[in-house]
Amino acid sequence: MQDYSSSADLRPVRVVAMGGGTGLSTVLHGLKQYVVSGAEGPMDGGLPGIADLSSIVTVSDDGGSSGRLRKELNVPAPGDVRNCIVALSEDEALLSRLFQYRFPAGEGLGGHNFGNLFLSAMTAITGDFNQAVKHSSAILATRGHIYPATTSNAQLYAIMDNGSVVRGETNITASQRRIVELRMAPANAKALPLALEAIENADLITVGPGSLFTSLVPNLLVRDVSRAIASSRAVKVFVCNLMTQANESLGLTASDHVRALYKHARHQFFDYALVNRTPASPALALKYAEKRQSQIEADVDQIETLGVKPVLGKYLLEAVNDKEGLVARHDTHQVAHDLLRLMMESRESPVIALGRNS
Repeated sequence: MQDYSSSADLRPVRVVAMGGGTGLSTVLHGLKQYVVSGAEGPMDGGLPGIADLSSIVTVSDDGGSSGRLRKELNVPAPGDVRNCIVALSEDEALLSRLFQYRFPAGEGLGGHNFGNLFLSAMTAITGDFNQAVKHSSAILATRGHIYPATTSNAQLYAIMDNGSVVRGETNITASQRRIVELRMAPANAKALPLALEAIENADLITVGPGSLFTSLVPNLLVRDVSRAIASSRAVKVFVCNLMTQANESLGLTASDHVRALYKHARHQFFDYALVNRTPASPALALKYAEKRQSQIEADVDQIETLGVKPVLGKYLLEAVNDKEGLVARHDTHQVAHDLLRLMMESRESPVIALGRNS
């Protein structure tokens, strides 16, 4: 592995991470460790620090606590934004317990997350969801900016493989049909100007991991966002999921994910794709097989035909979740490390092997 500690340009960089769900918060958790003030120099290992970290989050969820608040209060879905605030907060352990707390009972309260109610209340006070996110982030001392992908009250609808149309994220996720195309109403959903500015000024833009059609694609259906990414001079990286997902990506390879994103964005823009090369344990593989899910195939040759350089790394961690038991999770610190290393990459090798002990 090349030593970048003597590189001439190790100025702090500007990073934009895009997605939704738990995937985006996983990436943010790792990247925030590299956020520096203007006076600080390179990080340990010769990697550049991050002068500005921004996340652009999908707000199209219409289920659970987020969906109820969206319908009753006419606010954008706060759930994924809540997860990002927790991931970027200084005291993540305490805030995670507070903001993820779900009221078990109570008329009108049962099933709601405290963080969702907090953001909804702040929206009512400020009169603007983006201002609510901004003030909430300041109160909770986050180490980055959080922007909703659109300020429009957008709804998703999917064209399925049998020609049927399924409306709403919850119904799309629950459908047993394969998604052929995802669309957004309104089709001209407005992007937040600050989000577009962050993309324009970025040195590194990441997309993923996250549910392909309900977390990643919705951001790219905001046409100004897709155009801004395509026009940006930043290094652009797709962080591929670890496992296929029921009703979203069963049978899809890593290159299929890139093709789907390109199709919906109407632009081709990735320089790299971070793809896991660590095999799942027999126990983990069996658990996912019970849901017809499996590890995503790293079809390196096909990724290269798309003009994208595969980055094969050891990104799989096996964790125990209170609700789900054994689950596959990205190694957040390794992903963040390799994303910043790509800022210094020479791009000479067609396949780059990164990760611990590589």
